[in-house]
Formats: sequence, structure tokens, C-alpha cells
Amino acid sequence: MNWLLALASGLISTALFPPFGWVWLAPLSLAPLLVACAREPDWKRRFLLGEIAGFVYWAGVCNWIAWVLENHASMSAVLSWVALLLMCLIKAALWGLFAVLAGAVMRRAWAIPAAAALWTGIERLNAPQGFAWLTLGNAAADMGVPMRLAPFCGVYGVSFLMAMLCAAVAVVWLRRPRSHLVPLAGALATFALPELPPPDAGHESAIAVQTAVPQSESWDRAKVDALVNRLMLLSMGAAMEPAAQRPALLIWPESPAPLYFEADPIFREAARKLPRSTGIPFLFGTVIYQGPAQPRNSALLLGSGGESIARYDKMFLVPFGEYVPPMFSWVNRVTQEAGDFVPGEQVVTPQVDGHRLGPFICYESAFPHLVRQFAAGGAEVLINLTNDGYFGRSSAREQHLILARMRAAENRRWLLRPTNDGFTVSIDPAGRVREKFEPFKRTAGLLRFSWITGQTLYTRAGDWFAWSCLVLGFAAAGVSLFRP
Repeated sequence: MNWLLALASGLISTALFPPFGWVWLAPLSLAPLLVACAREPDWKRRFLLGEIAGFVYWAGVCNWIAWVLENHASMSAVLSWVALLLMCLIKAALWGLFAVLAGAVMRRAWAIPAAAALWTGIERLNAPQGFAWLTLGNAAADMGVPMRLAPFCGVYGVSFLMAMLCAAVAVVWLRRPRSHLVPLAGALATFALPELPPPDAGHESAIAVQTAVPQSESWDRAKVDALVNRLMLLSMGAAMEPAAQRPALLIWPESPAPLYFEADPIFREAARKLPRSTGIPFLFGTVIYQGPAQPRNSALLLGSGGESIARYDKMFLVPFGEYVPPMFSWVNRVTQEAGDFVPGEQVVTPQVDGHRLGPFICYESAFPHLVRQFAAGGAEVLINLTNDGYFGRSSAREQHLILARMRAAENRRWLLRPTNDGFTVSIDPAGRVREKFEPFKRTAGLLRFSWITGQTLYTRAGDWFAWSCLVLGFAAAGVSLFRP
């Protein structure tokens, strides 16, 4: 029965996110695993219970990785699945750690907050482990009251609330004394937090271009030039559309093709011509070579005169996409640039017309502690240049969008998200999608937003809550393990 309960937790946790999106199951997701761990006295078996649940979760949510490796890294279907399943085994180890410690605290009167703290703190360890994606709190992106926690504690505060509810279900399931439910009353404090900002249409606009470039395309000089010409015409056409006010920015997504600003003088001149012709600053994705076989995935900002203002180099690289982890040296990279990408070293918040921008690139939306640094550095709008073309038509596109929505809510910032062929959207400071382009279509249009300068507690203090949960959760587990 315990093995079935662990399996149930993995399946329910998977069902929270696209393609299912059964978010109403979030307060139940961890409960079966917690019940199983409370009933299992052997810590080694508890670890295996957590490993099973975590393996099922990661394999269920990230099954698209195998498709990406097979279709874009020229790997066989068998090797692609081997790579995915090995990654899931490694990622599930954190679930195993949680199960070992949660089994100890579940017999205590303070099981509910202790189990929630353990889950939240261990969630924060996903980033240092090398790959971060959806957390439990992301399931609440459309839940008004839980999302009130995001500006204070980040997504981890929302995870804590959901984990508390799961632990409460487990306590009831185990028929523990009613007094063990008393800590759950603390969740009511969420209702005392400020409500989400009301819907707002935004007072500024940016032209976003959705490039819709197939990632399977093979490139030569003629094809690159033809693509650049089409995107130039699309951009200029959008800039000539009548508007109540001049757009503040023109944005292309993460580089969907070999568009090398520094190495390709033809593309460089075309890129400079665009802001000079439209009078609008131009932010776009490109690949910069720092040396032989040392590419950087970059966001480059040109002023309205075509001059280079600033460049941000992507700091958090995609495993298998932009570099290969050491133990996966037999896995092919997805991108075709020569050599592993070199990560950037610093956050950049360039200024346009007296306002600061926060450009970050694609997968970096999975890292709350990175994105908050842009807002803390003065960025008045966040801009997530994204490709998503490698995802095909899988649920990864919708999952990726959920991450961006949470980053907007944590920092109370508008977020503009130009994509190659994913979901090109504007997201308001509450994490709501306000405008959305039709996917899989080459198009351009306006995304509305507003400049915001205020900073949330999460923006200023970062992951104070998650790290506190890790310390307190481990302390609670230590007391439970070593004191009868």
C-alpha cells in the first residue's frame, strides 16, 4: 500500500500541470506520500518511496525532454529516453530526502508546519542541483488568495501553503489528534495580505515580433538573409501602424536562427537600420562569440540611432541545450553552435528613455532568485526573450508560460514575453496574461504594459523564506529523529 501511495503522489503532482492542469488537486498532491512515510519506520524504504514519487513526477512533467533530444539532438528514441530517465532518477533524490525527513516529523504535533517547511526548503535546492522547473506553488498561478504570498515569499511561500494543506490531509487520514490541526490556522493569515492588483490595460506599448522559425531548418547565407528581410518588413510594418503613442520598444525573441550580430556584418547593418528607420529602441536575441567555440546566448539593446546600448549574456544555461552536464557527456547538444555556451556573469538593466529594462532569456524564467535581481537592479518592466520552438507542440510551452507568470507576480512587474513560436504575451503584475498572440504564426503586434518602480519584499530580500524553511525544517527533522 505504501508503494501505491507514493505512486499516487507522483501521479497527482504530475496532473497539476499542463497538459492536464488539474490544479484543484494541489492540496492533495503530497498527502499520499506523507501518509506512506508516516507509516514506514525504515528510513531507507522512505527514501525509496520518495524516489518513486519524484521519478514519476519528473518523468511525467518533463517527458517532452525525450522528444526534444530525439528530434533536435539527432539521438535515437532509446537513448533519448535513457537520458530523460537518468535525469529523473537524479532529480527524484530530493523527493527521497524529503520522504526520509518528513516521515520523522509526521508523528509530531507540529507535523503540518514542519512537513511544509521541509518541502519548501528542499524545493529551493532544485536550482543548485542543476535543473529547475515547476514547483508546487506554480499550480496556484490562477488562485487569487494563495498568490498574495508571492510578493512576500516568492513562489516558495505559495508552495508552503499548499504543502501545509497536503500535510493537514495526511494528519486527518492518519487519524491523529485534532490538536495536530491547530497549526493549520496560521494559513488564515493569507487572507490578511494585500489583494492582487486589479486588472489594468497598461499605459505603454512595445512592438513584439513572433518569428515562427522552424528549429529543424538548415541554414545558408541566402536563407539567413531572406529571414532577416522578412522580419525587418514585419517589424517596420508594425511600427507604421497608427497608435495613440509611440511604442517604447521593439522586441524580437531569443535568437531562432544563426543571427550573429558581431560576426555577421550583413545582419549587423540590418539590425542597426531597424531602430534608425523606426525611431524605436530595438531589443533582440543574438549569439555572440567570445572566442573560438565559446558562444554566448545574448540579448542586445540598440538605441533609436542604431547604437549599441547594452548586452546581457544568459547566466543560467539549459542542460542538453546549451551545455552537457559532465555525467551526460554521451548526450548530444540540441543547439548547433560550435562548443558549449559560456554563461554570463552579471545582471544588466539597460536604460531607455529614462526607464530601465530587465531582459532575461528563455529558461531563466525558472529561477526566481535570478529574475528578482533585475527588478532589484531598477528594471521597471521584465522582458523574457524566449524561443520555445524546440518544444514542438508539447505541454512544455504552457509550463514555461506558468513560470513567467509567477516571476511577474513575485516582483509586481509587467512582463513582456516575445517568443519564436510559443506564447507571445504580456503579463500583468498579478501574473495574469493580458494579451496573447496566436501561436505558430509569424506576426507582429503591440503588447501593452506600464513602468513600475516599487519593489516587493521578495524583490528586495530574495529567498529568505525558502532558506528559513530549509533551516527550520531540518531542525525539526533532527529533533524528531534523535529525540523520542
